[in-house]
Amino acid sequence: MISRFLPWKFLVKRVARRYGFIDPLNIVARVRRFAQPSEVQEPLELLRAGIIFHARGLINSRAIQFNLDWVWPYWVQRQFNPADPSFIPRAFSFSHVNLTHRNWTAVGFPDVPVYPLVDPQGLLTPLYDGWSIDCWIIAANGKMLLPSRRDEAGQAITDDPELTVRTCLEEGGFRLESTVSMRCENGKFYACLEAEAAAETKAWLVVALRPYNPEGIQFIENIKFQRDQGPCWLVNRRTRIRLDQQPEKVLFSSFNEGDVVNRWDQPEKDLQVHCGVGLATSAAFFPITGQSRKIRVLTDISREIPSGCPAPDSAAAGWEQYLQIAARLRGADKRIQQLYDTALRTLLLLSADEVVPGPYTYFRFWFRDACLMINSLLAVNLVDRAHRCLDTFPQRQKFSGYFQSQQGEWDSNGQVLWIMERCSLLSGRPPSPQWLKAIYKGAEWIEKKRVRRKKGLPHEGLLPAGFSAEHLGLNDYYYWDDFWGLAGLQAAARIARRWGSPALADRFDRYAQDFSATIFATIAAIPAARSQGCIPASPYRRMDAGAVGSLVADYPLQLLGPDDERITNTVNYLMEHCFHQGAFFQDMIHSGINAYLTLDIAQSLLRRGDMRYRKLVERVAELASPTGQWPEAIHPFTGGGCMGDGQHGWAAAEFLMMIRNMFVREEAGRIVVGSGIFPEWLESPEGVFFGPTPTVFGPVTVACHKSAAGVTLVLENAWQASPPEVEVRIPGRVPRVFAGTAPGRLELEV
Repeated sequence: MISRFLPWKFLVKRVARRYGFIDPLNIVARVRRFAQPSEVQEPLELLRAGIIFHARGLINSRAIQFNLDWVWPYWVQRQFNPADPSFIPRAFSFSHVNLTHRNWTAVGFPDVPVYPLVDPQGLLTPLYDGWSIDCWIIAANGKMLLPSRRDEAGQAITDDPELTVRTCLEEGGFRLESTVSMRCENGKFYACLEAEAAAETKAWLVVALRPYNPEGIQFIENIKFQRDQGPCWLVNRRTRIRLDQQPEKVLFSSFNEGDVVNRWDQPEKDLQVHCGVGLATSAAFFPITGQSRKIRVLTDISREIPSGCPAPDSAAAGWEQYLQIAARLRGADKRIQQLYDTALRTLLLLSADEVVPGPYTYFRFWFRDACLMINSLLAVNLVDRAHRCLDTFPQRQKFSGYFQSQQGEWDSNGQVLWIMERCSLLSGRPPSPQWLKAIYKGAEWIEKKRVRRKKGLPHEGLLPAGFSAEHLGLNDYYYWDDFWGLAGLQAAARIARRWGSPALADRFDRYAQDFSATIFATIAAIPAARSQGCIPASPYRRMDAGAVGSLVADYPLQLLGPDDERITNTVNYLMEHCFHQGAFFQDMIHSGINAYLTLDIAQSLLRRGDMRYRKLVERVAELASPTGQWPEAIHPFTGGGCMGDGQHGWAAAEFLMMIRNMFVREEAGRIVVGSGIFPEWLESPEGVFFGPTPTVFGPVTVACHKSAAGVTLVLENAWQASPPEVEVRIPGRVPRVFAGTAPGRLELEV
């Protein structure tokens, strides 16, 4: 409170002038002029995350570029190499951060919210935001196989029986293969690294402790090795790393002595090291006898496991209980099948506790990502899991009715109300009293939050300017927020009418009708030279990549019909002006190819019967990493991640939704079946199969195969009320509509 009485702006300006600095208040004022005035300038949560991100980048700038004789992680080896397309000049860069290879894959169990990470070359980071473990081969003549300094490794993900990432490198008579998984043994959880090395000459398999992770430096100050009672390291006096065999020697090094890799030929001395800088390293050497050697390394991660997490009887049982009820895809081509199965496991991993959009950079809760990921959980028949996640939402709601996960997040209320209604309809379960209370408060908040008393301004009646979906641009009056708000009000009205509150239903209907009229009036008022017949990101914006947010009115909200010209024009504009290498390139902030936004555009094409959707689906499949993951944004040259988390949950969720809607999607009063099935999937005698998937009419399973008469479609259903129209739109076949279909098994020739 005392700051109100201090002339702090005058003091800041005076100090800046005295010491020759630019006036920071003037700079901030200038920066804010680029955005619309907003009650929240920069969300505190994003500022906090950015500060943490660049704090590590600042440490990276001090540690890495002056010590390039160290073995650094893959992204550093590539990004600092002037002969590599990943190279980024450092010059006046404030911080050195991973902008070219933000790729990693998490392993774990579907009910344990802890995610050991593996980078593209097999580097294991066992603990969240921790240090790492690497494996090398070093020959007696000094020749080395260091994975991070080699070209891309062969990498794949398997689930037999644990979720496992396998990495293989082969070069110059050396072969190194490693697998990483999470294990539960004797009630304790471990990140398990198993390595096998082969060499044609005398050499060692080396297990090395590294003071960094896929983001950069992570400090190791103390390392101690213990040979008695089973060989193990104790790192930072906290974490034990157990080896299943005694090494021939263990070496240590501090920052001042350099990387332990440069001391490989020295004898063992002390079995511990302390480094005040925090860049201690250690390496255990295992002779490769008989041309090969295997080693098993277990890092105890039990301290990271939240209390109450079940210890599975077996990894296979932990996964099987979910996979056996999830919607299955069979008969698609191998790549699509693999990506579907992997995306399903990613969604399960990232919904172990609260729904998070990533295992590392985005290991925190946002309503936006959570609602869209829960929509995908529903679509793949994981209804109980979706319901459990939504049960936590009312307690996150503020007294005002605001569902806030970050400041200035004006889309969140609409998203929560929409997904709660969808969950109720697809599950057949009425909303609980807690849900109803939260929904009604949330709807009132949307109405109260709309901008009033701004007569004559283009944004009058819309939601306030905000940062909201950060990939759309600076603070503005985004239609993305408004469309979600409108959908939320409509959902609240339907919920109130369906579950016994006609007065509230009428009130929310009035809110929704007024909001809808306002939104579309502002769109109509945008000068044609700016809108080009499309829906820009806001009433103040020219057409640009941010308009991709306006497509939410089409998918998934269906506020507009599939023949709406404004949406069609927006899709065409984006494909003509904002695509690069066959996919959507988000210029703003992400500055990369975006998989999930490309799939959103594909959904709009699919809804219109526009066959270009297929090229987008195939392109997104090509952009996936070897382990079937998509970073939030993808570097156009390296193919690696350049923004966000390296394993993005929203992207996995949208891929699942894409496959589901290619088989079954809902329109008003009907379901559309098979509109996205690739014709070649029908060539095999078994055909193609998807399901079960919930719909608002009841659960559905679809099977298609070629027959003498054309294509036989088998629709297994359990309609909850009156049967919907079934529109069969298999590409290459004449569309047919079936009305009054009976529940049960329906076999149709099309």
